[in-house]
Amino acid sequence: MNISMYQASVPRFVNILSNLMNIIDKTQAHVDAKKIDPATLTTYRLFPDMLPMTTQVRIACDAAQGVVARLAGIEIPVDEDNDKTLVDLKARIAKTIAFIQAVVPTQIDGTEDKEIVTKRGDKETHYKGMQFLLGHAVPNFYFHVTTAYNILRHNGIEIGKRDFLGNP
Repeated sequence: MNISMYQASVPRFVNILSNLMNIIDKTQAHVDAKKIDPATLTTYRLFPDMLPMTTQVRIACDAAQGVVARLAGIEIPVDEDNDKTLVDLKARIAKTIAFIQAVVPTQIDGTEDKEIVTKRGDKETHYKGMQFLLGHAVPNFYFHVTTAYNILRHNGIEIGKRDFLGNP
């Protein structure tokens, strides 16, 4: 049995992003119960040269939107990156979920060999669709969601593996 490019992307991103929203809900409950400044968590970095929690969430959302849009051949949404609060981050995640859920399987299935070109400054990287999805976008997405999770867990939010995985 073959797995579709759609099934390997959209439902997986939606699942993990939904779980991240639940984790942020638990974070908000922790902040409220302990009466701490939420910026303590949203600006926290695991190490000085790493990005803060807000940026980890932003990049995860951008990664999900970017791969789905590229595979579907539609414009990648541009967000302003001005989210600072837990509420802002939940809104960004919800917006990301809505965007990727609006893409239907027929827009993505069959893109295994589609030419994908990404640019970072002057550098272009060329991929085939499946290579981009499974070798770049999915690992990048999980890296940033995991780092956001680790920042919160490190700071005492009572979350565990089940919160991260949810019910796939």
